[in-house]
Order: sequence, then C-alpha cells, then structure tokens
Amino acid sequence: MAPASLDVVATALVIENDPTDDLRRLGEWLTEAGLDLWVVRPHAGDELPADLEGYAALVVLGGEQQAYPLADGSPGAPWFPALEGLLRKAVRYRVPTLAVCLGAQLLATAHAGQVERSPSGPEIGPGVVGRRDAAERDPLFRYVPLIPDVLQWHADEITELPHGATLLAASTRYPHQAFRLGDRAWGLQFHIECDTAMIADWATDSAQLAELGYDPELVVAACDAVMADIEEVWQPFAARFAALALGELDDSLPRQTLPLLGH
Repeated sequence: MAPASLDVVATALVIENDPTDDLRRLGEWLTEAGLDLWVVRPHAGDELPADLEGYAALVVLGGEQQAYPLADGSPGAPWFPALEGLLRKAVRYRVPTLAVCLGAQLLATAHAGQVERSPSGPEIGPGVVGRRDAAERDPLFRYVPLIPDVLQWHADEITELPHGATLLAASTRYPHQAFRLGDRAWGLQFHIECDTAMIADWATDSAQLAELGYDPELVVAACDAVMADIEEVWQPFAARFAALALGELDDSLPRQTLPLLGH
C-alpha cells in the first residue's frame, strides 16, 4: 500500500531486497535533496506494487541473492520476477531509477542482459572505477570524477549488458561497473549506500573474505578510510538523481555532431 501523502510529495519507491543492505547514507542524501522515501521490504513479506503510478523514482538495493535462476530453475528470490517487471516498467515509462549492486544486476537481467558468478572471484573492499567517454553526455555521470572511489562487495558480475545500454564506468577485472538503460535508469555494480557499520556487519563471519584470505578488520578499516571520499563523489550524484526525480534537473542528453565526410 502506498503512503497517503503520495499525491502531494515526490516519493521514491525503494525496494530493500536484504535486511543487511538498507538505504543508510544514500537514504540520507536523497531525503536531504528533497525526496520522500517509501521503503518496501519483500524479504519481510511486503508486497510489491503492481506498477509505479504516483512514484517519482525507483531505487533498488543490493543483497546476498543472485539475479540469475537457482540450480532448480527457481528465481533467486520469490519476488524477483515481479521486481524485474517493475524495472521494465520504469525504463518503459521513464521513471528515474537507481539500481545498486544486486539491483543493477536485476536491471540487466530484466532487459535480457547476462549475470553470472564471476570467474574473477569476489570483488571486496575500496577501489576505483574508470569513467567512460559516454559519461560526458550523461545527466548524472558527467560530473563524476574520471576515477571515482567506490566500495565493492560482490561475487557475481554483469557479463553482458542489455542491448542498447550505455556503459558509463568500467574496471579491468569487472568491465561493467555502471551503465544507463534508456535515458533515466542507472545501474551501479558498486555500493554507494554503505557506512562503516554496514561494512563491519558484512565482514563478520564472511565466507567471501575467508575465500580471499582477507583479514576482516583490515577490510573494515580500509573501507572506513575512504568513506569521506565516497561521500564527496556520490552524495552530489544522489542529489542530482533526486533533482531529476523532482523535475529540477535538465536531463536532456547533448546531441552528438558528426563531422561531414570530405571536410
């Protein structure tokens, strides 16, 4: 059920797929920028809405599930087919969408992209990604630094982007770090929402850290050391996304002018 005030405020629908990955700092940045947030927790039994009518934006968070089918052919979570349907409607009807980690993978699979267990192994901890040339023409990424700081915590990767998607950021081992689908839906393989407490929770008894041979305390300390840098880049990014949802951002993509042959 949507909030009663939905018709008088700009509300973003937030899908929390896992109780260990909530909005945290991203929620603070979006509300500071003027968006109201309506959080739906299907992992706790909340029902997903049938459509996005009345919502100004869609935010889909991460989780430990996989975006591709399980060994028996069932979805990674019972609500994933309905969530993929919402993601398709968001792109079709140009609802500003921000999908993080698992959310980005679901945005890809909802549009015939490919997600698999990464042969490169888990990617965990602070890192950087490289902004692609196409980011210069993107309403949100055009202001992101060339090599922004990010936080990583995933074992799956998007191995094939949906047809027509625009790659916005990449790294050597995991080439599809950020992309746009249509002109208002963004997928981020990395995390921007985390605070140090969230990372510390993930690091506790982590099988992925054990697989990599990483010391949990060192991973948490390394992530904590870049939290200010993460905020410096991604808080303004979140504010621009909120401005787009509020109708306050010029989201027009500059036209490319091709040189005339023979000149």
